[in-house]
Amino acid sequence: MSPRVLYFEDYPPGAVFTGGAYPVTEAEILEFARRWDPQGMHIDPAFASRGPFAGLIASGWHTGAMMMRMLTEVFVPPANLASPGLDELRWLLPVRPGDVLSLRITVTDARRSRSKPDQGIVKSLVEVLNQKGEAVMNLNPVSLMRCQPVAVSLGTTMLAITRRN
Repeated sequence: MSPRVLYFEDYPPGAVFTGGAYPVTEAEILEFARRWDPQGMHIDPAFASRGPFAGLIASGWHTGAMMMRMLTEVFVPPANLASPGLDELRWLLPVRPGDVLSLRITVTDARRSRSKPDQGIVKSLVEVLNQKGEAVMNLNPVSLMRCQPVAVSLGTTMLAITRRN
């Protein structure tokens, strides 16, 4: 069964999407950090054990990468066009080996683009949760999404137009 195609109209304000079960491993933390964020708390378990977090923790950027992987599986549809950015990003708690991350996404605003009526703008609150349900990271991204095409019959000719709400 192919995944359901979602469009802008499927993201009304207040809608909540949940999912993901991403197991965080020490090997992945070390691999990511050695390449992209080589700080002692991320690459050296002995050093990290003596630091303020009392153990190895994932880079915040690694947490963001894991979030993005889950976001594409849970929330971002094939009709997603792009993101012009995000308004806020916060790392709230450390992510450790053995944590299992999941997502809760709440649509906070959705409106049709004034300049491109075949697109909608969706704002959301993305919360990355650990296995205890604690938020370890949150952000407020903005997504551009394709609107649902509507077929109209004109005799023997079919036209696809974009529905305007």
